[in-house]
Amino acid sequence: MDHSTHHTDTTHDHDHTATHPGTHAGASWSMAVKATLHCLTGCAIGEILGMVIGTALLWGNVPTMVLAIALAFLFGYSFTLFAVLRAGLDLKSAIKVALAADTVSIAVMEFVDNAIIALTPGAMDAHLSDGLFWSALLGGFGVAFLITTPVNKWMIGRGKGHAVVHAHH
Repeated sequence: MDHSTHHTDTTHDHDHTATHPGTHAGASWSMAVKATLHCLTGCAIGEILGMVIGTALLWGNVPTMVLAIALAFLFGYSFTLFAVLRAGLDLKSAIKVALAADTVSIAVMEFVDNAIIALTPGAMDAHLSDGLFWSALLGGFGVAFLITTPVNKWMIGRGKGHAVVHAHH
């Protein structure tokens, strides 16, 4: 049996996963949930801001979604970027870590969330004061969280995604 899956020192687990991809038997659900919540926070801030701006400016559905997705990626990457910069990485290395840590997670989350919004009848045409606008947006985040968490668990267990960040904490 692999001894690395049975110890409780999570700091060592993070480092082991990040420095030896493929040798860790798997990430914990707790670790995956934390990584997904981290991603969701940045995505939600960016996407809500983009949807609010696009809707308030009476933009069409496509430009509003493009802005929301762009801001979701920007804010999602920024959270990781600032964290690893505080840990002492130079800007170029920090950007590489943020891209490696968050790209798949943000992409899955944005695909699911925006698909739900786009497929909810009337949601894209709803106004900021409509409950349908907010229920579709927030419901989409909930479903995206449920789908993205196992993706993050799988990636972290293979030394990818947020496992890359843990090497720098």
